[in-house]
Amino acid sequence: MTDARLRRGRGSLAVSFFVQGVTFALLVTRIPAIQDRYGISDGLLPVFLAAVPVLAGVSSVLTEKVVVRVGPAAVLRWAQPVVLLALLGVGAGTELWTAAVALGVFGLSVGALDASMNMLGVSLQRAYGRSIMLGFHASYSLGGIAGASLAWVGAHWHLSLFASYLPVVAVLLPVAFVGSRWYVNGEPEAAADAEQAGSHGVVFRLLLPLCLVMTFAYIGDSTVSNWSAKYLQDVLHSSEELATVPYNAYMVTTLLGRAVGDFGVRGFGAVLVVRSGAVLAALGFAVVAVASGAWVGMAGFTVLGLGLSVIVPQTFAAAGRLFPGASDAAVARLNVFNYVGFLIGSPLVGALGDAWSYRGAMLVPMVLVLVTVVYATSFGSQRARYGGGHERPRTVDVG
Repeated sequence: MTDARLRRGRGSLAVSFFVQGVTFALLVTRIPAIQDRYGISDGLLPVFLAAVPVLAGVSSVLTEKVVVRVGPAAVLRWAQPVVLLALLGVGAGTELWTAAVALGVFGLSVGALDASMNMLGVSLQRAYGRSIMLGFHASYSLGGIAGASLAWVGAHWHLSLFASYLPVVAVLLPVAFVGSRWYVNGEPEAAADAEQAGSHGVVFRLLLPLCLVMTFAYIGDSTVSNWSAKYLQDVLHSSEELATVPYNAYMVTTLLGRAVGDFGVRGFGAVLVVRSGAVLAALGFAVVAVASGAWVGMAGFTVLGLGLSVIVPQTFAAAGRLFPGASDAAVARLNVFNYVGFLIGSPLVGALGDAWSYRGAMLVPMVLVLVTVVYATSFGSQRARYGGGHERPRTVDVG
């Protein structure tokens, strides 16, 4: 595989991560507006929020089977436009059942999208021979910033959801589809790597620590994405306009952490980077829980983003290292626990908030994220600083 083709593949995949960041941010930062548009009660809202990750998890499992036949590039090429159209459907409907259908399609398509994106990222990292996975997720964070900013504009100008979503989808849909022409899988090293690793399939017992880390990280992430806006409005008494800011601040520090994270992995190893991130994330949750006002709460979400930023990309990368001969299957199964985290995190925070307090609910993801410190040894040895000890070194810089 030529270096030019790898560079094009890396760039096109980064665009795909960016588009998904915009799309997801536009959905989650307007949850209060979606709730008002469809008349969804506070009791029913967690059900709607939970349905999306359940369907996405099912789709991720199915994607493991589909990519064996068509490859992850083909799955991603068609899943991303469906996700964008589903977002537009959320903004276009007026009846409760239309919201349910649109969110259902969103969940099914986003599961295939997330799994296939990260499969391609892991395989490209193998081909590069150095850590680049955090860079892809940095593109996602940049998209999240753009999406949250657009959501702020929509709230500020009191635009309808459809008016907010339509121009974004009209621009991103052709960009994603054209960019998909250059998706590439990494080098076909799977057979040799599997023989070297002594493994020809995914052993769940070995993958389990990474599954737990992924679950805990996404419990933290879902707390921010699903509840930060409502937390600022209901607990810290901010305006609806200001309530869109915490997710944006969270994504800014997530972007910063991921932009430099690959250098950290190369210099210090994944274990130290992941442990440092877990401690910072726990500190952020603590600040949010005791915040006296909206600006202090936003500061907590900001620190939280810096900490969580490195955990998820490195978990996918670690799965690729652990099962080099079956990385697509490992990523697909690990990706399910992304949605397990969302499934647990969103209802858990809501239930604790209603039964106890939303401040107290923030302490639960704080404790769970700290558990990552214990499991950090699953991310590899200190010498595995290029994101994969199995990748051979390359003498040509491919970008």
